[in-house]
Formats: sequence, C-alpha cells, structure tokens
Amino acid sequence: MRISLILTVISSLAGSGLAAFGFTSSGSQYVVDTNGGLVFAVSRLSGDIVSLNYGGHECQDRSRFSHIGSGLMSSNVVATAVGSDIVQITVTTPTLTQYYIAKSGIPAVFMGTYITAEPKIGELRYIARLNKAALPNGIPVSDVEGGSAIEGSDVFMVNGKTRSKFYSSVRFIDDQVHCVTGSGVAACMAVGNFESSSGGPFFRDIDNQGTKQQELYFYMNSNHLQTEAYRMGFHGPYALIFTNGETPPLPDFSFYETLSLTGFVPASGRGTVVGTASGVANGVVHWFNSDAQYWVKISEPGGFTSPLMKPGTYSMVLYNTELKVASTTVTITAGGSLSNDISPTDSSPNSLIFRIGAANGTPSGFKNSDLQSQMHPSDSRMEKWTSTTFVVGTNSDADFPMAQIQAVNDPTIIVVTLTAAQAKGQHTLKVYTTLSFNSGRPLVQVNTYTAPTPPIPKTINSRGFTRGAYKGRGDIYTFAIPSGTLREGDNTIKIKVASGAVGGENQFLSALFIYDAIELF
Repeated sequence: MRISLILTVISSLAGSGLAAFGFTSSGSQYVVDTNGGLVFAVSRLSGDIVSLNYGGHECQDRSRFSHIGSGLMSSNVVATAVGSDIVQITVTTPTLTQYYIAKSGIPAVFMGTYITAEPKIGELRYIARLNKAALPNGIPVSDVEGGSAIEGSDVFMVNGKTRSKFYSSVRFIDDQVHCVTGSGVAACMAVGNFESSSGGPFFRDIDNQGTKQQELYFYMNSNHLQTEAYRMGFHGPYALIFTNGETPPLPDFSFYETLSLTGFVPASGRGTVVGTASGVANGVVHWFNSDAQYWVKISEPGGFTSPLMKPGTYSMVLYNTELKVASTTVTITAGGSLSNDISPTDSSPNSLIFRIGAANGTPSGFKNSDLQSQMHPSDSRMEKWTSTTFVVGTNSDADFPMAQIQAVNDPTIIVVTLTAAQAKGQHTLKVYTTLSFNSGRPLVQVNTYTAPTPPIPKTINSRGFTRGAYKGRGDIYTFAIPSGTLREGDNTIKIKVASGAVGGENQFLSALFIYDAIELF
C-alpha cells in the first residue's frame, strides 16, 4: 500500500511539470525530481530503485526492483544536495558502495559502484528491472518470455527460434549505449567506461533479457568466459537515461569531478599514451594491469591517443582485429603524456602454402560464424554441422566449420595438392583457435603421420559456444610435420577434437574448439 501511494504521488509530480529539481523524503523512499521529465524513487530500506516515472510512464516493474547485483538490502541510504543542481544518494555496505546521482534538467539516473570485494553472487552487474508494458521492445534474440528451456536455465526455444539473454551481448569496445523502448519512451544504459571491468575490449556480456519484466543490464564482470581476475575499485560512470524513444548519445560525465565518490580518479590524476600503431588494417591498442583496462580503435596508418588512464605500469598490446600481434609495457604518471609506437612483431611466413581463415582472432568468414552470436548451434536457421572435407583452391572459407565439435562434426579433412617442391622438407601446420570447451584442442593427422597431442588448454569453466561467445584465450597450436610426410599430389590433413572430457546435456556441450585460421608452411 505504501509503495502504491508513493508511485501515485510520483506519477502526479511527473505529469504536472510543476515540480522543481531536488529530492524529498517520503515515507521509506527518497523521491528525486530531475526537472527533466524523470522522477525516480530509491528505497531507504534496501537501496533499490522502486520507481522510474518518465513523462507519466511508470517504467519500473512493480514486482521486482532495480539494483546492483541481486540487491544490497542495506538501510544505510543517505541523500544529499550538492549545490543547487545535483542530488547524490549513497547506499553503503561493508564491501560495496552504490551511488545514484541526479543532475538538474537531465532525465537520467547517473551511477557509480565502488567495491573492495566481489559480490557473493560471483558477478558485478547493475540490473534495471523495467515495466514491460511500458517498454515492450527489447533486443528480440534475448526475449525469452513464453519459451521452453533447451539448455540450462538460460537458453530457450520461442516459436521455433532459440533465444537467450546471452545473445544480447556485444563486445565491450562496441558497447556504449543500449536501449529498450515503448510508445514514446526509451530507457537506455550508457556506459562511460569499462576501466574497472574485466575481460578486455572483446569481452561481451548480457545487455538485455525480456521476461515478464524488461531487464536492462550493465555487466561489469562475471564468470561468463572469465579470462582474468576481477578488478576492485570504482566502476563507472554509467547512467540509466530516458528519452522519448530515440537512442541518446553518451552523456557528459565530467560533473563527477565535482563529487565526493570513493575510488573515483579525476582527470588531473591521470595520464595518456600517444603514438602510432602500424602494420594492421583494423587494429586495437589495449592497455591493462590488475587495477584498470583501456583501449582505442585504430586504422592504418594508425595514430592514436589513449583514454585518460590511472597511474601505473601497464601491458600494452596491439591486435590485428582481435589477434594479438605485439606487446610491450608502459608506465603512466598523473598529468603525463607518454609517446610509444607499436607494430606487429610477427609476419606471415614466406613459404606459406595455404591459409584457411583470416588469422585475426575471430572465426569470421567460416560456416555459421555470422549466426553463432545470435542463436544456439542447434537452431534450424544454422547450416548443418557435419563432418567436412575442404579442398584447398576449390572450397571457400564459408565452407569450413567455425567450430570443431567432438560429438557433432568430427573430423574435418583438408585436401591439398602440392608440387614436388612444395612437398619437400619439413613443414609446419599452425591451428589458430579462439575458444575451447571441455578441454577441446586439435588432434592432427597429416597423411599417415599423427602429431603429438597438445597439452590441455587452460580451463575456462563456462559455456561459451552455445551462448553466443567465441572469444576465450585464443590458443595457437603449432605442429611440426617431419620431412617425407607430405608428398607430390594430393595430401590429407585430418583435424579432430582431442579430449577425454564427457559432454553435457546436449551434443553441442561436448569437447570443442573454435577456429580462427589454419596455415601450412
């Protein structure tokens, strides 16, 4: 009854257009009027957002509220006015502090999250549980309402198509603003940076799920294909922004500099790297250490300036698309600007006989690679996963499977015709992969020669392939082919999955690896 009354009052304020910027304490809530069309309420008992009323649209679901993690259930909730144009609400627990911030005239809930320990649920996320009646349009591939689970509790069949919240993910480097919409209203999550998140520029995680609620996420870290340790400190800035239906630009977060936010490092306390990245046509420069991560896209020729970075010593990596091709270290100082160029340290072998795939850290161009991020591999829209014979010079990359799956399409056979000169001497077969599951790695047979089985790759204990991800550690396997193995004429190279692991609830959870490229030289 109390929440219902508060929502009625909020709706009246939002619809009247008469309320001034500021906050009031009403019962067990703080009610904030942004004077920009959004009135929101934060529970003083739990720290949850319990109302989001934009232009008369109640956008907050009434059965489940919006919060960091699974909810803090903290009664240490304090609201303060910062000058005449900012309201800051601080929710404090022993290991996590959540900030809700309003700036006059802007219909948004600005946020930041400070942690000293990973939440008990094992992931750090903000989830806005929104009113689906007001905001029915999310990302279609992640709307699972009315579906039947076909894998775990997160992949569903809906009207003959597979869907999952994981299929809403995009690479961190591409994810700035993502929205859900309704008639005359949009709610959008805007991410200022990922500096304290984990996974690097190509990591991807859940943005949206449609159930009875419309769920809009900002995932800061998770064990969904976790490849590095979680980072502590200040996560953000980020914001939940409301519009009349359009996707907004990334907002100006510079006013955070005027606030007292634990762990927030102002621009004056940061430095930059400037330089040129050469030798890659579609590159990314990535800086990281245990405290922070940053990146910038570059093109050829590629002059770059890094984002403002916290002081410290960083690994600096150059990627050709997503394939690591160079690395060095740099040290950043507050207020400093460091010059550092970078270029690939490896080059293609002069004696290359063939390459299948792009060798760019992705499975792009291979069969089903254009669909895999958006649906389960069992989906009828996929091309059939069958054992493949690929003839070099006849078939194209689109005929080659993006994944080698032990229980589904083992083996893949490559047929290559060589001249006497090409067949002569020792050779090297290199298999580039992007992700493995259940200890899957390539087992190679060249004509009658079987190469030694590679060591088990470092385990990532998470489903990825079936949940739309292709990026893991990117292991590269090099096989020495003895002299006399290859011959003039036709040669066969058989690749299958080496693993002693047992598959899961369906055949696509058997041991597997995802291809990036195969080279013979």
